[in-house]
Amino acid sequence: MNNGKIFIIGGEMELGKLSKILKNNDIVLAIGLVIIVVMMVIPIPAPFLDLLLTINISLAVVILLVCLYTQEPLDYSSFPTVLLIATLFRLGLNVSSTRLILLNGQAGNVISAFGEFVVGGNYVVGAVIFCILVLINFMVITGGATRVAEVSARFTLDKMPGKQLSIDADLNSGLIDEEQAKERRKKLERETDFYGTMDGASKFVKGDATAGIVITIINIVGGLIIGVIQLHMDITQALGTYTILTVGDGLVSQIPALLISTATGLIVSRASGKEESLSVDIKNEMFNDPRVLGVVSGLLGFMGIVPGMPTLPFLTIAAVAGFMAFKKSREKQEIVQSQEAQSAEQAQQEKLGKKESRAKATRESVMELLNVDTIEIEVGYRLVQLLNVEMGGDLLERIAQIRRQTALDLGIILPSIRVRDNLQLSPNSYQIKLKGVPLESGNVYPERFLAMTAGDPVGNLAINGIHAIEPAFGLPALWIEAKDKDLAEMSGYTVVSASAVISTHITEVIKKCASEILSRFDVQQLIDNLKKEVSEDYVEDIMKDISIGDVQVVMQNLLKEGVAVRDLKTILETISLQAKVSKNPNFLTEHVRIALSRNICKQNLADTGELYVITLSPDVEQTIAKGASPDGQSVSLDPAFTKNMLDKMNMELEKAITTTGNQPVILCASPIRLLFRRLIERTYPQIAIMSYNEISPNVKVKSVGMVKV
Repeated sequence: MNNGKIFIIGGEMELGKLSKILKNNDIVLAIGLVIIVVMMVIPIPAPFLDLLLTINISLAVVILLVCLYTQEPLDYSSFPTVLLIATLFRLGLNVSSTRLILLNGQAGNVISAFGEFVVGGNYVVGAVIFCILVLINFMVITGGATRVAEVSARFTLDKMPGKQLSIDADLNSGLIDEEQAKERRKKLERETDFYGTMDGASKFVKGDATAGIVITIINIVGGLIIGVIQLHMDITQALGTYTILTVGDGLVSQIPALLISTATGLIVSRASGKEESLSVDIKNEMFNDPRVLGVVSGLLGFMGIVPGMPTLPFLTIAAVAGFMAFKKSREKQEIVQSQEAQSAEQAQQEKLGKKESRAKATRESVMELLNVDTIEIEVGYRLVQLLNVEMGGDLLERIAQIRRQTALDLGIILPSIRVRDNLQLSPNSYQIKLKGVPLESGNVYPERFLAMTAGDPVGNLAINGIHAIEPAFGLPALWIEAKDKDLAEMSGYTVVSASAVISTHITEVIKKCASEILSRFDVQQLIDNLKKEVSEDYVEDIMKDISIGDVQVVMQNLLKEGVAVRDLKTILETISLQAKVSKNPNFLTEHVRIALSRNICKQNLADTGELYVITLSPDVEQTIAKGASPDGQSVSLDPAFTKNMLDKMNMELEKAITTTGNQPVILCASPIRLLFRRLIERTYPQIAIMSYNEISPNVKVKSVGMVKV
């Protein structure tokens, strides 16, 4: 009993291992390819050959039906590889069947059945039918499919640069976003690879048809030689035996070859712009016009009554075509009547209710005006040339680069930035709007360059120009002519074009307002993208205790202080973990900042690789902590203390910048970091405030001052 149990358990374990292996598609495919190669070398028994021949026919039918129902070629992108494997499989079967025919004079039931059925006792008829099938496959289907594949590959490669430029143009104009452009480029690359591969794969089909002819001739000649010389048959008996087997073998191999050749022609000639199957396209394009069906019905009816012609088939098909023509004609009349009725009703409504229609049109126009773009740029009429690529304008391209750079620097996806002209603006001015409200503006000169410096006044430059203030950073600048550009650069000035001034200004506005730009929809998009990159189950497990709104508030708090949110995985993990303690946004934000300490430190490092800090004295920290409200959201301090503290901090900042040449950060205790930030953010919005917990262990910190009151 015990031995029996051990045997049964062992058998179950072996079956379990086998089932696991069979579930692995890569292993099954590798085993199949090895079997195909082995078939060409090692003899296989006739029953097993019958099974493999049946599988070959079944696979050919499956391939043909898949090609028939495929809406576009890329839906069956593995077809070239499948075609190669199917061709090798068929050649392996040919070698195995030839070995059995020549050695044993028989090759299983499938080949014998096909041979007897087609030949029917007449070897000449069987040979003729077989030759016709081979010629159809070789000269018509295979030749046509090969030619179509060559032409498709050539035209696809020729159209690739134009399609690439079209994608770039749509991206720059804001019609598509970065993800959609990436998907289009990937599809274009797959399409090019597919047609290029099909051009080569179609040669396998042509070579397979040629090999089938050669193998058939070898079987007949070799069979006659073996039967007459080695087996001492008379020539009639040898011819009967080996012709039946050869024709049967040829049919068994040529029928799948014919099906796969047809499938190849279908897949490379499929060029429908609609998301419909081939059968629907044929129905709509061939049998939808009643005039065509009516002419066919009349012609067949006339031929049916001509003396000597077979009346029944012609009149039957004529009646079917006539019925289809009548039905399609009625359908078109109903559509025309419906359209005429709608037109009459619309005309009547226009006559009876012009005021109502006018009010409705006005209402629709007003509804369109309610749409608010997140970021919008309006330009005067002289700046329109910056948008025109043919006139050398590159502003749209720069805006596309801004969206890419923002994703890298801040980790957020900018919505499309709409650029439009506004005749109410002065000709050389522009304004940047955030959610429909003008935020900042500036003036540029498209035909000039802006020369700016942070050192000596622009007046020292011996070049004529228009004095101005650089709009993004407030630096003194001069709009100079193109001929003076080289001289200005040699004098140590930074010279930029008008479109570069606008794009830099937009970039700075985006950095300042990133927290307002980030919407809940944007956060949802970022989380959905994380699901694709990592795992949907992983993200859903993290998000089960927190909401999109919680994540949005934390990310907005980070962006408000210039902290990038690109490491979304760390942010979500920290929020999910700390939300079990408290869902207070400020509490969650502080813990996320600690988790992102390496990024925050790196962002504030000086040129020397050190982190210059100004600390707060213990007395200052204690005073701020005592002035905190019970909920920790605000702080109330004596105005004299606040003024004295800000004056001392300003002195320390100026001294540190003068000494080190770098802007330091303010370092304080973690409980008061956010309170201190809110206390000084209006006066010093550009100063980074860090807590001691946010200092990464590998960062070298250098104190350059202390704020004492």
